[in-house]
Amino acid sequence: MLSPLLFLALQAAAGPQLPAGATPEAWYDQCVDAATTTPDVAERIAGQWRLAGGGFLARQCLGMSYATRQKWSAAAEAFEQAAREAEVAKDVRAANYWAQAGNARLADGDTIAAGAALDAALASGALTGLARGEAQLDRARIRVAAGDLAGARGDIDRALKDAPADPLAWLLSATLARRTSDLARARTDIAEAVRRSADDPSVQLELGNIAGLSGDAKAARAAFEAVQRLAPDSAQAKAASAALDTLPPA
Repeated sequence: MLSPLLFLALQAAAGPQLPAGATPEAWYDQCVDAATTTPDVAERIAGQWRLAGGGFLARQCLGMSYATRQKWSAAAEAFEQAAREAEVAKDVRAANYWAQAGNARLADGDTIAAGAALDAALASGALTGLARGEAQLDRARIRVAAGDLAGARGDIDRALKDAPADPLAWLLSATLARRTSDLARARTDIAEAVRRSADDPSVQLELGNIAGLSGDAKAARAAFEAVQRLAPDSAQAKAASAALDTLPPA
């Protein structure tokens, strides 16, 4: 528990108000809320709370605030520290922190460190459901980058079981199927992605790619034009424009 004097000091520094004697959970909720909206405030809360004994909860919140500001390396370090402290405390949330660290390392382009963090998260057996599915998808992206397409397929197939409602899982599965020339699987999986997120330009771009390779120029054109409508100034729109130039005239 925070001392009354420190609690008041934190209130003065960070702004938000909580009743005297607030629990660590209340501080955590306040810090996490700030991490996604006012990350500079969250960093102050987390830093002072950590000095007051906030432990891995404070470190995780600090990581979230860094992630909001896209300071990926700093975020990963905070998540990794949270994971190690949670492991010492034998707290099952360590697996979630390793998964968050892996995601941040991946965003920072450090695939080796990302893979190590994700392996630690998944090896614990503590991740379940969507959290496990997302960690498997992140690891699949690393394996694709390394050329391990078979390993990536295994991760994606497991992710589809853990997070079947996630359109990203179906999109990545369809993309991998296309890359490995399994167009039947690609068409099935992109249809699932479209069903869940038809307004995602990345989904429409992949739909067009798969339709084009399948010989359906009309469907490909419709998908590429949808990309241009959905996100006209995006990288996906540029790719769609280039792909349209390769199609036969309508």
